[in-house]
Amino acid sequence: MHLTDSNAKIYVAGHRGMAGQAIWKHLDDAGYENLMGRPSNDLDLRDAYATRQFFEEEQPDFVILAAARVGGILANDRYPADFIGDNLAIQQSVINAAHETGVDRLIFLGSTCIYPKHAPQPMSEDSLLTGPLEPTNQWYAVAKIAGHKLCEAMHRQHGDDMLTLMPTNLYGPGDDFDLETSHVLPALLRKAHEAKSRKPSGRNGSDASVTLWGSGDPKREFLYVDDLADAVRFVLETPEEELRDVAPDGMLNVGVGEDLSINALMGLIQDVVGHDGPIEHDRSKPDGTPRKLVDTSRLDTLGWQANTGLREGIEKTYKWFKQRVTSNVER
Repeated sequence: MHLTDSNAKIYVAGHRGMAGQAIWKHLDDAGYENLMGRPSNDLDLRDAYATRQFFEEEQPDFVILAAARVGGILANDRYPADFIGDNLAIQQSVINAAHETGVDRLIFLGSTCIYPKHAPQPMSEDSLLTGPLEPTNQWYAVAKIAGHKLCEAMHRQHGDDMLTLMPTNLYGPGDDFDLETSHVLPALLRKAHEAKSRKPSGRNGSDASVTLWGSGDPKREFLYVDDLADAVRFVLETPEEELRDVAPDGMLNVGVGEDLSINALMGLIQDVVGHDGPIEHDRSKPDGTPRKLVDTSRLDTLGWQANTGLREGIEKTYKWFKQRVTSNVER
């Protein structure tokens, strides 16, 4: 059942994360007045019993499952048990509770890292499980595949209206700028910002260098988080028969249809930040998947497209970073 009532109770799981915050604000701006969230210190979604109690007490009509343990290559490599275990537990708890309490529709947010490392480009939803995963984030990817398959199974066995959105690499206000856990775009943005303020000895006027992992040749696609929020609202408001007509498995890629190399991304970030120092490469570090461009034809057919250009999105993110994060990050 799609969203038609501005008074419907909508639970945004993970409402304090980057995606959850953007989804909450977008729905609120669109006139939905009955939004609900719980911080993790009040409700541990890994706890199936507590999650079920919450659903029974609150009886949400719609659920957006944006809660997850997330991070970049370094975090995935360092904490593999947490990435697979925590995400499996969160998904199992929320999806089962939604089924058991009769939620009208659930939207599960996955990730395009679910696709094989060498999937044909652009990656369509049909390429799922057709080849090996990228080893550097396989733990997170396996959990997200399981979450989607649980939604698909709930629909097949019980008729539950559960859908999965697979966004490409997200960025924007609220992102994680910790170099130990962040993804590539916020990490490079912070590195460029900090290098701009450091002048190495013996160099006149130019900024300190920035080091990229690997060759910088892999290509990535980046989706501004507000565009994801708009896609979530669009899918919530679209009748199920229209969605299932183009996505019988209930899965929809969300992307912009364009990608660029990490080296080109670094050049764009330098331009936005005003960093003029050299770029170096640590080739002892992994490149990750060679290319990750998603096929967005399913959402295109339904009539949705992203509308934030990459430079515009980076400028907005950098402005947020300078206002909200700079004074708090460790130097």
